[in-house]
Amino acid sequence: MSQQFNDQDYPAIRYFIGDVRDRDRLELAMRDVDMVVHTAAMKHVPLAEYNPTECIHTNILGAENVVRAALHCGVEKVIALSTDKAVNPVNLYGASKLASDKIFVAANNLSGKDGPRFSVVRYGNVVGSKGSVIPFFQSLIDKGADSLLITDARMTRFWITLQQGVDFVLSSFWRMEGGEIFVPKLPSMGIVEVARCLAPDLPHKVMGIRAGEKLHEILVTSEDAQHTIELTDRYIVLPQHAFWEERDNHVTAPLVSQDFQYTSDKNPEWLTDDSLREMLR
Repeated sequence: MSQQFNDQDYPAIRYFIGDVRDRDRLELAMRDVDMVVHTAAMKHVPLAEYNPTECIHTNILGAENVVRAALHCGVEKVIALSTDKAVNPVNLYGASKLASDKIFVAANNLSGKDGPRFSVVRYGNVVGSKGSVIPFFQSLIDKGADSLLITDARMTRFWITLQQGVDFVLSSFWRMEGGEIFVPKLPSMGIVEVARCLAPDLPHKVMGIRAGEKLHEILVTSEDAQHTIELTDRYIVLPQHAFWEERDNHVTAPLVSQDFQYTSDKNPEWLTDDSLREMLR
């Protein structure tokens, strides 16, 4: 990054070696900073199951460190990136991200009216990200595999590109009042359909769901529906805290129905082969 975005052309960028577990280092990094995007996470599901304390130290205690550093440095706005796995979690990674979400929403109780404001962005699988299924399939194809490994033919996921994720975070900065969970409207696609799109002629081998995996993901639960509003491009889960009532909130939109759920298998929007290829491009 420092070679591509050098000091001469990008004088506002500083590069730090550090760790989200080190609050003192975070406070140095946040000096004179107005906005923070918290992206650090241990997100490998099996490794988190095998190393639970390491997952907790990064995803939960690290989240607390970001909040405390932002409060200490007087940052204006903080957005933490979350995941669909934090909703009704079945693995430690998801549970730790749920705890992180709670920390960031509740942090608005600590900041007061003039302190930092904290919100969360929650979305699904990033197309092409390290460790995800598409690069895994592509690596098998490139190596000349005679089949693709499928966990379960019924499995579905939400999909978003990296650029879409960046744009959504930036747009959420301008909308946020503090305490909201922003959820983009995303298309779904089944794992089998993804495999067929990438390699139409290769057969599939079913290996079974790994420990801690779900058949389908969920971004908004029916329990959250009671305080979730719908906009053209997103859902916003509003906080149920006293600080929310005290602020001049500008969010005005209808609530979703009380039985609403936003799940990858019952999503009204689905990717086609052409739209997936466009996302990959």
